[in-house]
Amino acid sequence: MPLSSQNKTFGNLQSYKFYIRPTAHRLFGNFSKIEKTKHQQNIQNLLQILMLNGTGTTWDMAKVMVLNDISKVRSREKNYRRLLIGRVDRGKSSEGILQLGLVVKDGKSFKRTPADQYRLSLQGILCCLDILKPTNNEIDTLSSKYAHILPKVFGKWDYLKSIIGKDVYNLKILTKGMLLDDQKSAEFSSFPFHELMLFLTMKYSKNFESISEQDLADQISFWFYTSLLYNSKQHLDKRKRTMGVKKLMKVFQDDEDLAKWYVLFFNETKSFYKEGLQVLNLTTIFPKNIQNWSKHII
Repeated sequence: MPLSSQNKTFGNLQSYKFYIRPTAHRLFGNFSKIEKTKHQQNIQNLLQILMLNGTGTTWDMAKVMVLNDISKVRSREKNYRRLLIGRVDRGKSSEGILQLGLVVKDGKSFKRTPADQYRLSLQGILCCLDILKPTNNEIDTLSSKYAHILPKVFGKWDYLKSIIGKDVYNLKILTKGMLLDDQKSAEFSSFPFHELMLFLTMKYSKNFESISEQDLADQISFWFYTSLLYNSKQHLDKRKRTMGVKKLMKVFQDDEDLAKWYVLFFNETKSFYKEGLQVLNLTTIFPKNIQNWSKHII
């Protein structure tokens, strides 16, 4: 379901890096900030509830903290609803989490009276990993609650952990806004890591302002599997330069569908660079005597 289906439209990983993340830090604080406002702490509490419990109504969220005190549940539910949709009070307005896009509506619940259900968006998941600094066990819980939202990563979490161990938590690198597509990554890794990451940025460049949730899930997933190729210490030992490739192959050897999905992306990357080289073919731009002419260039 696209993020625009019941809310405003949200963008790609570059949008997360340059807009969503810094805006979330400014409005809702971050883990390292010692003195948080009450509003920021309430927002972080709400995000943590959604992170660890998955989809739910405001009533479900309120019950997490005060299960047996109905009056407190009602008070918290009212507060959570205000945090989600924002408020206008005494001429001042404040944005809710829905407006920024960290949370999206996800159908209705009919357990009590009909009520909207909410869950974290993909950007919200990234922000939670960044702002709340969850433990690895909490990330495991998050992956189980949102396996259907990020199926190629969270949906295969236990399988991935059995093969690559703690490398599954490399996702935390992405949540810091680090796309690993800069020149430094090219210097400290072997082909094809940098080329794949750079193409991934190009592939979704038109989606800065608008992207479907499925396409964003693919962009995150392509990033995740490509990041397994990266090792900043590979350049120190020639024998270790293929470690990333071997690691990726271990993941793909027992999951044919996953392998086919990634190979399509790999081949798309190859085509992109092949076409680029054809464009740069000097003989298609300059006269036939280019070779003789080029000899005079120092």
